[in-house]
Amino acid sequence: MDVPTISPRDLAARRRAGQPVELIDVRTPVEFREVHAEAARNVPLSELDPKVLLAARDGQPDQPLYVICQSGSRGRQACEKFLAAGFANVVNVEGGTRAWAECGLPVARGKKAISLERQVRIAAGHLVLIGAALGAFVHPAFIGLSAFIGAGLLFAGLTDTCGMGLLLARMPWNRFAVPPTAASAPQCAVTNLPAPAGTEAQQPAI
Repeated sequence: MDVPTISPRDLAARRRAGQPVELIDVRTPVEFREVHAEAARNVPLSELDPKVLLAARDGQPDQPLYVICQSGSRGRQACEKFLAAGFANVVNVEGGTRAWAECGLPVARGKKAISLERQVRIAAGHLVLIGAALGAFVHPAFIGLSAFIGAGLLFAGLTDTCGMGLLLARMPWNRFAVPPTAASAPQCAVTNLPAPAGTEAQQPAI
């Protein structure tokens, strides 16, 4: 499915020019609390209901809806949900929050957290290690656990969709209640990060 995209700098320029910009961040609440684009509000991908969100939109319902995540992948998945629901005017922010910060654009920072990408790598590594150990010392059939995780990671890489990531996003430690005005909450200090010279935002699988 073809998803429209926009660079962080172009989106920030539209905002500075006074154009209406509605930006939703589809990462977990804990990731959002750690750092997010100043203009964003949190609508986790695991809880995203396009029809409910569109029905509750303020202002002009036909204005573009911009979507941001950590690196762009979950944002694309969210955009595909909106397109499937019949809303075509949805745009994914290229490179996600990581690229936004690397461009030196305003962000709000709060409590540090382990990103969902790292959680997936940690969980997958543990399961592969456990499967290999059980297969070597308990019963060879346990090697199937490592094979299953490997197949899941291969599928995630080919489809750019990670079931383990979606499952981890629903875990209690990733479900922090973000108030509606979280983008301007006092516990998050707005900062401008310098853009590293000659660097580009990386694109993890999640």
